[in-house]
Amino acid sequence: MHPDIKCISMKNPFVTSGYAGKEYFCDRKKETEQLTRMLENENNVALISPRRLGKTELIHHCFAQDRLAEEYYTFIIDIYATVSLQDFVFAFGKAVINTLRSKPRKIWESFINILASLKSYITYDIDGKPVWGLSIGDIVSPSATLDEILHYLETADKPCIVAIDEFQQITKYSNGGEVEATLRTHIQKCVNTHFIFSGSQRHLMTSMFTSPARPFYQSVILFNLKPIPEETYTAFATSHFEKAGKKLMPQVVSNIYNQFESITYYLQRVMNYLYMLTPAGGTCHEQLIDIALDEIMDISTDSYQTLMAQIPEKQRTLLIAIAKEGEAQAISSGSFIKKHHLPSASSVLSAAKGLLEKDLITKEGDTYSVYDLFLRMWICRNIKKT
Repeated sequence: MHPDIKCISMKNPFVTSGYAGKEYFCDRKKETEQLTRMLENENNVALISPRRLGKTELIHHCFAQDRLAEEYYTFIIDIYATVSLQDFVFAFGKAVINTLRSKPRKIWESFINILASLKSYITYDIDGKPVWGLSIGDIVSPSATLDEILHYLETADKPCIVAIDEFQQITKYSNGGEVEATLRTHIQKCVNTHFIFSGSQRHLMTSMFTSPARPFYQSVILFNLKPIPEETYTAFATSHFEKAGKKLMPQVVSNIYNQFESITYYLQRVMNYLYMLTPAGGTCHEQLIDIALDEIMDISTDSYQTLMAQIPEKQRTLLIAIAKEGEAQAISSGSFIKKHHLPSASSVLSAAKGLLEKDLITKEGDTYSVYDLFLRMWICRNIKKT
């Protein structure tokens, strides 16, 4: 077990947020072994899959393996909300100090001493542990600060592994190409530090690492994460029901597995509710699925109504149309526009661009779909057909 992950006894074993330990992590034995072995052999890895399929939890799970937990320092940085290199470096430094503060004093103290450009901004809590007491504006020379952070990792007394979550976000920075080149320049010098570049937008991630014109070309092993097989998830869910003296009918898992396209997050959310609704000694039948989904939709209504009200009308109309289709193709075609009473083709494409930028829809090839499957279900249930 990773030293920073405490053993947790969950009242509900279907965890919907974060990593609660090996007992509540479904399978991924093959992927865990593969990724762990790649890291042990000093490779940089690009971990790619749609969001909510469990990439971050897999990284946590690998970092919790004794082979990595005892021999490496491991860090996870989420850059989804960043918009610049300055933001990136801020998130990087904060993640490093938040991880090190639980270590012996000499470990985090050496980091602070190396962080010359920001040393005066580090504060300490009542226990004498360091606190990242900075604002983003305090980082006036992001490249220099990044160099200091990486210098610490390179001189640490153990090899380091850094996982950067939602790595494709750097392509959306105003100077994304320059940032890519800057990061590649710094990272390619690293010997003691290796990286997992985790991303959910397949076309952006693939282009970053396979295009000869891009700085990160051929610098990683590409690792595409696939859904957990239905039979594997069924065994996992059934086992946890049985441990609580409950029975789970296999067709229940099959129903939600197919309904939510095998995406782990939705499986866990629905199973969490089904586990709650099934009394000790009781059986979970398919009839409970509608009850669980009704509750999920009910508690989501206020936030979804607010979201829909904030979306410009043309984007909202297109979002509804795509939700009704499930998977929408040729959205600028005359037949699609006529069917859903949409404006011109150019207006539809402009609206689609806005929805993509907001991450409300995704695009694979020529196919568009609503990113949040619960939102798609809510729209289909609550908004009249266009």
